[in-house]
Amino acid sequence: MVEVRIAIAGAGSVGRSIATELAGNGHDVLLIDRDTRAIGVDDLPQVEWLLADACELATLEDARLGDFDVVIAASSDDKVNLVVSLLAKTEFDVPRVIARINDPVNEWLFNESWGVDLAVSPPRLIADLVEGAADEDLDDEGTLPPLPGAEIAESVLHAASPFVGGPERELTRALPKGVALVAVLGSGGVRPPDPGQTLSVGATVVFLAEQDALDALEHLLGPVDAEEDSAG
Repeated sequence: MVEVRIAIAGAGSVGRSIATELAGNGHDVLLIDRDTRAIGVDDLPQVEWLLADACELATLEDARLGDFDVVIAASSDDKVNLVVSLLAKTEFDVPRVIARINDPVNEWLFNESWGVDLAVSPPRLIADLVEGAADEDLDDEGTLPPLPGAEIAESVLHAASPFVGGPERELTRALPKGVALVAVLGSGGVRPPDPGQTLSVGATVVFLAEQDALDALEHLLGPVDAEEDSAG
């Protein structure tokens, strides 16, 4: 696997989960956040941290953003994600800019005009999973698949699962390469990954997985349902 340099703006539960997966796969990851409460050097020792405002040009210059292959704007604020995306593309010519959309109402903004190469909307993704929307419908709506070549896989946690009753980080640490946890559906509804949350019996865990990793994922969790992505 080729090592990729990846900068992630936003060290909330989503940004940290992405960083965990990517660093675990051998990539060089930098997390940027101005909130000291989000910084967890001890929790993610394999990740480089920068305590600063990712919307400030000086911050991105200090981070030498132009040396990175990918920038992921993963904060919980759409305005922040748009600014980070625009600066990454226009000021530092980053080859690949991926942005998280928090409010589906703002989807129309997340395009090349704002420097976004790939926009990911967790609410839209989960809604499509629940409603069984076809991949062609996603394309008509202008929503790009989150990871080219990936498949969406899900599994229901049963009482015998070794991950039930433990923190979610135990599951993410055990995942095979090429698999990322993207959502958990439980009695409280749909939520993004959160390493500290306890996994309960009956929860549905949703993954993005490379096709070659599905067998290993099934060995870990038992039978999984997979749906091939249209970009595969």
